[in-house]
Amino acid sequence: MKFGGGDRFLAELRRRVDAYFAKTGRCPRDCPAMYFKTAVVLGTCAGAYGLLVFVVSAWWLAVPLAVLLGLAMAAVGLNIQHDAGHRAYSRHGWVNRMMARTLDLVGGSSYIWDWKHNSMHHTYTNIAGHDDDIDVGFLGRLSPQQRRLWFHRLQHIYLWFLYGFLTIKWQLFDDFYNVAVGRIGQKRIPRPRGTELAVFITGKVLFFSLALVIPSLLHPFWAVASMYVLASFVCGVTLGVVFQLAHCVEAAQFPQPDDTGRMESNWAVHQLRTTADFGRSNPVLSWLIGGLNFQVEHHLLSGICHVHYRALSPLVEEACDGFGLPYNAHRGFLSALASHFRWLRRMGMADDSAQSGRALPTPG
Repeated sequence: MKFGGGDRFLAELRRRVDAYFAKTGRCPRDCPAMYFKTAVVLGTCAGAYGLLVFVVSAWWLAVPLAVLLGLAMAAVGLNIQHDAGHRAYSRHGWVNRMMARTLDLVGGSSYIWDWKHNSMHHTYTNIAGHDDDIDVGFLGRLSPQQRRLWFHRLQHIYLWFLYGFLTIKWQLFDDFYNVAVGRIGQKRIPRPRGTELAVFITGKVLFFSLALVIPSLLHPFWAVASMYVLASFVCGVTLGVVFQLAHCVEAAQFPQPDDTGRMESNWAVHQLRTTADFGRSNPVLSWLIGGLNFQVEHHLLSGICHVHYRALSPLVEEACDGFGLPYNAHRGFLSALASHFRWLRRMGMADDSAQSGRALPTPG
Protein backbone atom coordinates (compact mmCIF):
# COMPACT_ATOMS: atom_id res chain seq x y z
CA MET A 1 0.00 0.00 0.00
CA LYS A 2 1.25 3.44 -0.88
CA PHE A 3 0.01 6.90 0.09
CA GLY A 4 -0.21 9.80 -2.34
CA GLY A 5 2.78 12.04 -2.83
CA GLY A 6 3.37 15.57 -1.60
CA ASP A 7 4.26 16.63 1.92
CA ARG A 8 4.11 20.45 1.84
CA PHE A 9 1.63 20.56 4.71
CA LEU A 10 3.69 18.33 7.00
CA ALA A 11 6.90 20.17 6.14
CA GLU A 12 5.27 23.52 6.96
CA LEU A 13 3.79 22.17 10.19
CA ARG A 14 7.16 20.87 11.33
CA ARG A 15 8.75 24.22 10.49
CA ARG A 16 6.20 25.99 12.71
CA VAL A 17 6.68 23.48 15.52
CA ASP A 18 10.46 23.80 15.37
CA ALA A 19 10.05 27.60 15.50
CA TYR A 20 7.85 27.25 18.59
CA PHE A 21 10.47 25.23 20.47
CA ALA A 22 13.26 27.56 19.35
CA LYS A 23 11.29 30.60 20.54
CA THR A 24 10.17 29.16 23.88
CA GLY A 25 13.40 27.33 24.68
CA ARG A 26 11.43 24.27 25.70
CA CYS A 27 12.59 20.74 24.96
CA PRO A 28 10.35 18.39 22.94
CA ARG A 29 11.37 15.53 25.26
CA ASP A 30 12.88 15.06 28.73
CA CYS A 31 10.28 17.37 30.27
CA PRO A 32 10.23 17.92 34.06
CA ALA A 33 6.41 17.84 33.99
CA MET A 34 6.56 14.38 32.45
CA TYR A 35 8.99 13.10 35.06
CA PHE A 36 6.75 14.46 37.82
CA LYS A 37 3.72 12.79 36.26
CA THR A 38 5.62 9.52 36.02
CA ALA A 39 6.32 9.60 39.75
CA VAL A 40 2.67 10.35 40.55
CA VAL A 41 1.26 7.64 38.27
CA LEU A 42 3.70 4.90 39.30
CA GLY A 43 3.36 5.90 42.94
CA THR A 44 -0.43 5.69 42.75
CA CYS A 45 -0.22 2.31 41.04
CA ALA A 46 2.21 0.91 43.62
CA GLY A 47 0.29 2.42 46.53
CA ALA A 48 -3.07 1.05 45.41
CA TYR A 49 -1.53 -2.38 44.85
CA GLY A 50 0.25 -2.41 48.19
CA LEU A 51 -2.86 -1.43 50.15
CA LEU A 52 -5.04 -3.88 48.25
CA VAL A 53 -2.74 -6.87 48.75
CA PHE A 54 -1.01 -6.28 52.08
CA VAL A 55 -3.31 -4.07 54.14
CA VAL A 56 -6.99 -4.21 53.22
CA SER A 57 -9.22 -7.22 53.79
CA ALA A 58 -12.76 -5.74 53.89
CA TRP A 59 -14.52 -5.89 50.52
CA TRP A 60 -15.88 -2.35 50.81
CA LEU A 61 -12.30 -1.07 50.92
CA ALA A 62 -10.92 -3.57 48.40
CA VAL A 63 -13.41 -2.65 45.65
CA PRO A 64 -12.54 1.09 45.43
CA LEU A 65 -8.84 0.23 45.66
CA ALA A 66 -9.20 -2.24 42.77
CA VAL A 67 -10.97 0.47 40.74
CA LEU A 68 -8.15 2.93 41.57
CA LEU A 69 -5.57 0.31 40.60
CA GLY A 70 -7.32 -0.23 37.26
CA LEU A 71 -7.31 3.50 36.56
CA ALA A 72 -3.65 3.74 37.57
CA MET A 73 -2.76 0.84 35.25
CA ALA A 74 -4.54 2.65 32.41
CA ALA A 75 -2.63 5.83 33.30
CA VAL A 76 0.66 3.94 33.04
CA GLY A 77 -0.26 2.93 29.50
CA LEU A 78 -1.78 6.25 28.42
CA ASN A 79 0.95 8.46 29.86
CA ILE A 80 4.27 6.76 30.50
CA GLN A 81 4.42 3.78 28.18
CA HIS A 82 2.68 5.51 25.31
CA ASP A 83 5.12 8.43 25.15
CA ALA A 84 8.11 6.13 25.65
CA GLY A 85 6.87 3.70 23.01
CA HIS A 86 6.82 6.59 20.53
CA ARG A 87 10.36 7.66 21.62
CA ALA A 88 8.77 10.88 22.86
CA TYR A 89 9.60 10.45 26.55
CA SER A 90 13.34 11.12 26.35
CA ARG A 91 16.08 11.84 23.83
CA HIS A 92 17.95 8.89 25.35
CA GLY A 93 17.04 5.55 23.80
CA TRP A 94 17.66 3.53 26.95
CA VAL A 95 15.25 5.72 28.93
CA ASN A 96 12.54 5.26 26.29
CA ARG A 97 13.07 1.49 26.30
CA MET A 98 12.92 1.31 30.09
CA MET A 99 9.75 3.38 30.37
CA ALA A 100 8.10 1.61 27.43
CA ARG A 101 8.50 -1.63 29.35
CA THR A 102 6.20 -0.37 32.08
CA LEU A 103 3.52 -1.89 29.82
CA ASP A 104 5.01 -5.33 30.52
CA LEU A 105 4.74 -4.54 34.22
CA VAL A 106 0.95 -4.08 33.96
CA GLY A 107 0.37 -7.19 31.84
CA GLY A 108 0.83 -6.09 28.24
CA SER A 109 3.73 -6.56 25.85
CA SER A 110 5.82 -3.59 24.76
CA TYR A 111 7.08 -5.67 21.83
CA ILE A 112 3.63 -6.52 20.47
CA TRP A 113 2.41 -2.98 21.16
CA ASP A 114 5.22 -1.49 19.09
CA TRP A 115 4.18 -3.52 16.04
CA LYS A 116 0.45 -3.18 16.57
CA HIS A 117 0.39 0.53 17.41
CA ASN A 118 3.43 2.19 15.86
CA SER A 119 3.85 0.11 12.71
CA MET A 120 0.19 -0.62 11.93
CA HIS A 121 -2.18 1.83 13.59
CA HIS A 122 -0.13 4.98 13.06
CA THR A 123 0.65 4.06 9.46
CA TYR A 124 -2.68 2.67 8.30
CA THR A 125 -5.12 4.51 10.55
CA ASN A 126 -8.75 3.39 10.03
CA ILE A 127 -7.88 1.24 7.00
CA ALA A 128 -9.81 -2.02 7.41
CA GLY A 129 -7.59 -5.09 7.28
CA HIS A 130 -4.47 -3.06 8.10
CA ASP A 131 -5.29 -1.14 11.30
CA ASP A 132 -5.81 -3.79 13.96
CA ASP A 133 -7.14 -1.19 16.42
CA ILE A 134 -10.48 -1.07 14.58
CA ASP A 135 -10.80 -4.85 14.59
CA VAL A 136 -12.51 -5.98 17.81
CA GLY A 137 -13.54 -9.34 16.39
CA PHE A 138 -16.90 -10.54 15.16
CA LEU A 139 -18.74 -9.06 18.15
CA GLY A 140 -18.24 -5.49 16.94
CA ARG A 141 -18.38 -3.59 13.67
CA LEU A 142 -16.41 -0.34 13.79
CA SER A 143 -15.72 0.19 10.09
CA PRO A 144 -18.08 0.36 7.08
CA GLN A 145 -15.90 -2.20 5.32
CA GLN A 146 -16.35 -4.83 8.01
CA ARG A 147 -19.02 -7.49 7.70
CA ARG A 148 -22.29 -6.70 9.47
CA LEU A 149 -23.95 -9.43 11.54
CA TRP A 150 -27.52 -9.32 12.80
CA PHE A 151 -26.61 -8.73 16.46
CA HIS A 152 -24.56 -5.64 15.60
CA ARG A 153 -27.82 -3.72 15.75
CA LEU A 154 -27.33 -3.79 19.53
CA GLN A 155 -23.60 -3.08 19.62
CA HIS A 156 -24.12 0.53 20.69
CA ILE A 157 -25.46 -0.97 23.93
CA TYR A 158 -23.30 -4.01 24.65
CA LEU A 159 -19.91 -3.05 23.20
CA TRP A 160 -19.18 -0.60 26.03
CA PHE A 161 -19.26 -3.54 28.45
CA LEU A 162 -17.03 -5.68 26.22
CA TYR A 163 -14.39 -2.95 26.12
CA GLY A 164 -13.69 -3.90 29.72
CA PHE A 165 -12.43 -7.33 28.70
CA LEU A 166 -9.89 -6.02 26.17
CA THR A 167 -7.13 -5.83 28.78
CA ILE A 168 -7.82 -9.33 30.09
CA LYS A 169 -7.85 -10.66 26.53
CA TRP A 170 -4.46 -9.06 25.82
CA GLN A 171 -2.98 -10.37 29.07
CA LEU A 172 -4.26 -13.95 28.86
CA PHE A 173 -4.43 -14.67 25.13
CA ASP A 174 -3.60 -12.08 22.47
CA ASP A 175 0.07 -11.45 23.30
CA PHE A 176 0.86 -15.17 23.53
CA TYR A 177 -1.04 -15.92 20.33
CA ASN A 178 0.60 -13.09 18.38
CA VAL A 179 4.06 -14.28 19.39
CA ALA A 180 3.25 -17.94 18.71
CA VAL A 181 1.89 -17.40 15.17
CA GLY A 182 4.10 -14.41 14.30
CA ARG A 183 1.11 -12.40 13.17
CA ILE A 184 -1.17 -9.55 14.25
CA GLY A 185 -4.44 -9.79 12.36
CA GLN A 186 -3.45 -10.36 8.73
CA LYS A 187 0.03 -8.86 9.14
CA ARG A 188 3.13 -10.96 9.67
CA ILE A 189 5.54 -9.84 12.39
CA PRO A 190 8.93 -11.22 13.46
CA ARG A 191 8.79 -13.20 16.67
CA PRO A 192 10.76 -11.66 19.55
CA ARG A 193 14.27 -12.96 20.02
CA GLY A 194 17.12 -12.35 22.44
CA THR A 195 16.50 -9.42 24.76
CA GLU A 196 12.96 -8.82 23.47
CA LEU A 197 11.99 -12.44 24.12
CA ALA A 198 13.52 -12.27 27.60
CA VAL A 199 11.55 -9.07 28.31
CA PHE A 200 8.34 -10.68 27.04
CA ILE A 201 8.72 -13.79 29.23
CA THR A 202 9.97 -11.91 32.30
CA GLY A 203 7.17 -9.36 31.99
CA LYS A 204 4.47 -12.03 31.87
CA VAL A 205 5.94 -13.97 34.79
CA LEU A 206 6.29 -10.81 36.87
CA PHE A 207 2.79 -9.58 36.08
CA PHE A 208 1.01 -12.84 36.90
CA SER A 209 3.11 -13.19 40.04
CA LEU A 210 2.00 -9.73 41.18
CA ALA A 211 -1.59 -10.12 40.03
CA LEU A 212 -2.37 -13.67 41.15
CA VAL A 213 0.41 -15.63 42.85
CA ILE A 214 1.54 -13.25 45.62
CA PRO A 215 -2.01 -12.10 46.55
CA SER A 216 -3.14 -15.75 46.69
CA LEU A 217 -0.63 -16.36 49.50
CA LEU A 218 -2.54 -13.86 51.64
CA HIS A 219 -6.15 -14.04 50.43
CA PRO A 220 -8.62 -16.63 49.08
CA PHE A 221 -8.13 -17.21 45.36
CA TRP A 222 -11.72 -16.28 44.54
CA ALA A 223 -11.16 -12.86 46.12
CA VAL A 224 -7.86 -12.41 44.28
CA ALA A 225 -9.45 -13.40 40.95
CA SER A 226 -12.36 -11.03 41.57
CA MET A 227 -10.10 -8.07 42.24
CA TYR A 228 -7.94 -8.95 39.21
CA VAL A 229 -10.99 -9.00 36.95
CA LEU A 230 -12.35 -5.74 38.40
CA ALA A 231 -9.06 -3.83 38.07
CA SER A 232 -8.45 -5.15 34.55
CA PHE A 233 -12.04 -4.39 33.55
CA VAL A 234 -11.74 -0.76 34.68
CA CYS A 235 -8.42 -0.49 32.84
CA GLY A 236 -9.94 -1.99 29.67
CA VAL A 237 -12.95 0.33 29.61
CA THR A 238 -10.70 3.37 30.13
CA LEU A 239 -8.27 2.42 27.36
CA GLY A 240 -11.01 1.33 24.96
CA VAL A 241 -13.06 4.49 25.31
CA VAL A 242 -10.09 6.88 25.07
CA PHE A 243 -8.82 5.37 21.83
CA GLN A 244 -12.23 4.87 20.21
CA LEU A 245 -13.15 8.53 20.69
CA ALA A 246 -10.23 9.47 18.45
CA HIS A 247 -11.07 7.36 15.40
CA CYS A 248 -14.49 5.70 15.63
CA VAL A 249 -16.66 8.82 15.61
CA GLU A 250 -18.79 10.53 12.98
CA ALA A 251 -16.12 13.08 12.06
CA ALA A 252 -13.58 10.40 11.15
CA GLN A 253 -13.35 8.71 7.77
CA PHE A 254 -12.48 5.14 6.84
CA PRO A 255 -10.82 5.46 3.41
CA GLN A 256 -9.60 2.43 1.49
CA PRO A 257 -6.92 1.98 -1.19
CA ASP A 258 -7.86 1.64 -4.85
CA ASP A 259 -7.39 -1.55 -6.86
CA THR A 260 -3.68 -0.83 -7.23
CA GLY A 261 -3.19 -0.45 -3.46
CA ARG A 262 -2.77 3.31 -3.57
CA MET A 263 -4.46 5.73 -1.20
CA GLU A 264 -6.12 8.90 -2.44
CA SER A 265 -4.23 11.27 -0.13
CA ASN A 266 -0.76 11.50 1.33
CA TRP A 267 -0.04 10.17 4.81
CA ALA A 268 -0.45 13.44 6.74
CA VAL A 269 -3.78 14.29 5.13
CA HIS A 270 -4.92 10.73 5.78
CA GLN A 271 -4.22 11.24 9.49
CA LEU A 272 -6.30 14.42 9.51
CA ARG A 273 -9.24 12.70 7.84
CA THR A 274 -9.25 9.70 10.16
CA THR A 275 -8.57 11.33 13.52
CA ALA A 276 -10.43 13.65 15.90
CA ASP A 277 -9.59 15.64 19.03
CA PHE A 278 -11.95 16.05 21.97
CA GLY A 279 -12.14 18.15 25.13
CA ARG A 280 -9.16 20.34 24.20
CA SER A 281 -10.08 22.96 26.82
CA ASN A 282 -10.10 20.44 29.68
CA PRO A 283 -6.62 20.38 31.29
CA VAL A 284 -7.59 17.78 33.89
CA LEU A 285 -8.73 15.35 31.20
CA SER A 286 -5.54 15.99 29.23
CA TRP A 287 -3.38 15.32 32.29
CA LEU A 288 -5.15 12.08 33.17
CA ILE A 289 -5.17 10.51 29.71
CA GLY A 290 -1.73 11.54 28.54
CA GLY A 291 -2.84 14.27 26.16
CA LEU A 292 -4.62 11.73 23.99
CA ASN A 293 -7.60 14.03 23.63
CA PHE A 294 -5.19 15.81 21.24
CA GLN A 295 -5.05 12.87 18.87
CA VAL A 296 -4.59 14.98 15.72
CA GLU A 297 -1.45 16.48 17.22
CA HIS A 298 -0.30 13.08 18.40
CA HIS A 299 -0.68 11.39 15.02
CA LEU A 300 1.19 14.16 13.22
CA LEU A 301 3.83 14.80 15.91
CA SER A 302 4.11 11.50 17.78
CA GLY A 303 7.79 12.02 18.59
CA ILE A 304 7.03 14.99 20.84
CA CYS A 305 6.11 14.56 24.52
CA HIS A 306 2.38 14.91 25.09
CA VAL A 307 2.79 17.69 27.67
CA HIS A 308 3.28 20.05 24.70
CA TYR A 309 0.15 19.07 22.76
CA ARG A 310 -2.07 21.80 24.24
CA ALA A 311 0.36 24.53 23.20
CA LEU A 312 0.92 22.97 19.76
CA SER A 313 -2.79 22.52 19.02
CA PRO A 314 -3.36 26.10 17.72
CA LEU A 315 -0.34 25.73 15.42
CA VAL A 316 -1.75 22.54 13.94
CA GLU A 317 -5.22 24.03 13.50
CA GLU A 318 -3.83 27.18 11.84
CA ALA A 319 -1.73 25.08 9.46
CA CYS A 320 -4.80 23.01 8.55
CA ASP A 321 -6.80 26.18 7.87
CA GLY A 322 -4.01 27.57 5.71
CA PHE A 323 -3.93 24.45 3.54
CA GLY A 324 -7.71 23.99 3.46
CA LEU A 325 -7.49 20.69 5.34
CA PRO A 326 -9.93 19.31 7.95
CA TYR A 327 -9.25 19.61 11.65
CA ASN A 328 -11.74 17.39 13.46
CA ALA A 329 -12.46 18.25 17.08
CA HIS A 330 -15.34 17.69 19.50
CA ARG A 331 -15.81 20.49 21.99
CA GLY A 332 -16.04 18.21 25.01
CA PHE A 333 -15.56 14.65 26.21
CA LEU A 334 -19.30 13.97 26.41
CA SER A 335 -19.94 15.16 22.85
CA ALA A 336 -17.23 12.77 21.62
CA LEU A 337 -18.75 9.99 23.71
CA ALA A 338 -22.16 10.64 22.15
CA SER A 339 -20.63 10.64 18.67
CA HIS A 340 -19.03 7.24 19.28
CA PHE A 341 -22.40 5.94 20.49
CA ARG A 342 -24.06 7.18 17.30
CA TRP A 343 -21.29 5.69 15.17
CA LEU A 344 -21.70 2.27 16.80
CA ARG A 345 -25.43 2.44 16.21
CA ARG A 346 -24.92 3.53 12.62
CA MET A 347 -22.50 0.68 11.94
CA GLY A 348 -25.06 -1.77 13.32
CA MET A 349 -27.85 -0.67 10.99
CA ALA A 350 -28.94 -2.95 8.17
CA ASP A 351 -29.22 -0.01 5.75
CA ASP A 352 -25.71 1.32 6.07
CA SER A 353 -25.31 4.76 4.53
CA ALA A 354 -21.62 4.94 5.44
CA GLN A 355 -20.14 2.34 3.09
CA SER A 356 -17.84 4.88 1.52
CA GLY A 357 -16.33 5.71 4.87
CA ARG A 358 -17.22 9.37 4.40
CA ALA A 359 -18.57 10.78 7.63
CA LEU A 360 -21.55 13.04 8.06
CA PRO A 361 -20.95 16.41 9.74
CA THR A 362 -21.28 16.34 13.49
CA PRO A 363 -22.06 19.32 15.73
CA GLY A 364 -19.69 20.56 18.38
